[in-house]
Amino acid sequence: MTVLVACLGYLLGSVPFAFLFARRAKGVDLRLIGSGNVGAANVLRTTTRTAALCVMLLDVGKGAAAVIVARLFQADLPSQVVAGVAAVVGHVFPVWLRFQGGKGVATALGVFAALAPAASLVGLAVFCLTLWRTRFVSLGSVSGVSAVAPVAWLTGASPAVWLGALATGGFIVFKHRANLARLLAGTEPRIGERA
Repeated sequence: MTVLVACLGYLLGSVPFAFLFARRAKGVDLRLIGSGNVGAANVLRTTTRTAALCVMLLDVGKGAAAVIVARLFQADLPSQVVAGVAAVVGHVFPVWLRFQGGKGVATALGVFAALAPAASLVGLAVFCLTLWRTRFVSLGSVSGVSAVAPVAWLTGASPAVWLGALATGGFIVFKHRANLARLLAGTEPRIGERA
């Protein structure tokens, strides 16, 4: 069962909404413009706000869907976590785009909205506050995902959930290592700056 829901989670997560919306809105390949990242932030930077909002919502939705599908298959909680983590991996390494995807932040939000709603709300709040104060999407993303695991633990979530959040958060922070280097160098673009 765990292998089945992990495969389904990966396939759901690998649907490249950012790539599809950018191609539809502007006829561009996100992998070749802006940051080269196949995610909502690069859609915002290179296409339209409407497209970026749609992508963000769909990416959140596919993360939640991975967990919900696992529940429909009556998978236990650890298997639901595996399905959710697999969705994040699918977003970051989508088979359809030669494993070149986004960074998994919105998809992770959807996963943990389904698994640990209170922790995901705190993570979202930390993201929004950091973004509002700094206008750096990357810093908001790293701060937000880093908050989920400790809040999940503090609010009594299952070890499977907070360990899954810890692993996912660490993975997403690692995927932001180039952004963090640019932040330290003072060259990271702020939200609203066009490619």
